[in-house]
Amino acid sequence: MAHTTIPTRTREIHLAARPNGAPVATDFALVERELPELADGQILVRNTWMSVDPYMRGRMDDKQSYIPPFELGAALDGSAVGEVIDSRSADIAVGTTVSHFAGWREHAVVDAATATPIDPELAAPQHFLGVLGTTGLTAYAALTEVAPVRPGDTVFVSAAAGAVGSVAGRLAKALGAKRVIGSAGGPAKTRKLLDEFGFDAAIDYRAGDLAGQLANAAPDGVDVYLDSVGGEHLKVAIEALNQHGRIALVGAISGYNGATAQQTPDLYLAATKEATLRGMLVTSYFPLFGDYIAKAAAWLADGTLHTAETVYTGLDQAPAAFLGVLTGANTGKMLVRLT
Repeated sequence: MAHTTIPTRTREIHLAARPNGAPVATDFALVERELPELADGQILVRNTWMSVDPYMRGRMDDKQSYIPPFELGAALDGSAVGEVIDSRSADIAVGTTVSHFAGWREHAVVDAATATPIDPELAAPQHFLGVLGTTGLTAYAALTEVAPVRPGDTVFVSAAAGAVGSVAGRLAKALGAKRVIGSAGGPAKTRKLLDEFGFDAAIDYRAGDLAGQLANAAPDGVDVYLDSVGGEHLKVAIEALNQHGRIALVGAISGYNGATAQQTPDLYLAATKEATLRGMLVTSYFPLFGDYIAKAAAWLADGTLHTAETVYTGLDQAPAAFLGVLTGANTGKMLVRLT
């Protein structure tokens, strides 16, 4: 193995200001800083890929949630993969590829106990941030545990061209769904739903009349809805839901920047349909990860699952990638390549 020079400085993205509404570029700062010395049990990772995800918008606000807010003047964090270039851990050797939660920086000092070795021979390392990572696990847990798909079901997926939704389409079919309908923005994305992501019907929500489009695509109603949008999407899904229908509340990106919902879901209607609306945090389903990765890697290899990525290159492009994922600029998983 070639000798690797251990860096003493690195670059990272800090939260410079808390956004008022939609984030802007000046809410972020690219900062160079000294790397600390490794303590016992720590590793130094040269990050190669990092993830940007919609949930990170909520962490930019200083309010209590299921995960602590980002600190002003400090590096953001999130899922990343990289190569271990220095180690003071007996458990993780130099040269190991790992996933961890210290993204938004070019090098990360992390406790070895918080890093997970991954097998780059099983799949491309960046897939462990997408289809084989928490986004893929989100789709799997949503459709097997939270709002389980049963053979013959009609399934509706919002944000269907995004990281979670693009996995959910083919996954729903693999779980026995009769018909899978996806909603996305614009004709290019809806075409990909049909051609690449395994959907039987595609709705362009930007074309208007979401309720009418869903009624045409699902004339016999909807049994399962995977909701990443909230607002009007959730409203029309409840209206189309069959008796005892099931909804997985995964996200609500329509309101992440503080926008007030223009259409309120009718929860009384959901009650009369004896529907199940269940929220989910993927962290509650981490025990499924081993089982999921084994299945998903095989499905990826045989074509049952298909993945797509939108890639920005360079740490300095991470804020632009994040702003893009909030506006739907991505198809599939939004990633930043760091090397």
